Parts: sequence; C-alpha cells; structure tokens
Amino acid sequence: MARFELTEPDIAAAGQGPASADIFYQLGIRYAVGNSVATDLVAAHKWFNIAALKGCKEAIRLRQEIAAGMSPAEIAAAQRAARDWLTAH
Repeated sequence: MARFELTEPDIAAAGQGPASADIFYQLGIRYAVGNSVATDLVAAHKWFNIAALKGCKEAIRLRQEIAAGMSPAEIAAAQRAARDWLTAH
C-alpha cells in the first residue's frame, strides 16, 4: 500500500514555518477517510498522535475513535511510526 508522506520541507512550506497541529490533524483526517490516499488507520493514528502531541484536542478524540477499530498490533505500529517520525524530524 502506498503511503502519502510529507517531508519536513513539505510541511514547513504548507504552514510557512514550523508545522502546526492542524497540518498533522488534516493528514490524520486524510488517511482516516481515504481523501486522496487509500484509507489507512495506522497512518491516521500516527498523524493524530503527532497532532495531539502538538496540542490538538480533536486529534485526541479521533485517535481514540479509530483505535476502537484497530488491533493492538496496529496501534503499536502507529505509535512506533509516530515516534520514528518525530525522532527523524
């Protein structure tokens, strides 16, 4: 499955500076509903994790909502992906 991933320059350009929680929230929405990408709950959870870390309360709610339909292994993969992304960026 192809994943639409933004690089740090892409995110910075989209927000004209440091990436805001809203950019990551919108990525979570995109993957949760399959908007321009295949639906991918692991990727959605990952982006909601990052948005929540940056202070987006709605991302916390949606992360919990999609986690209800995910296996523990999928949730762990999403958490790992979020940590990896944050470490790299």
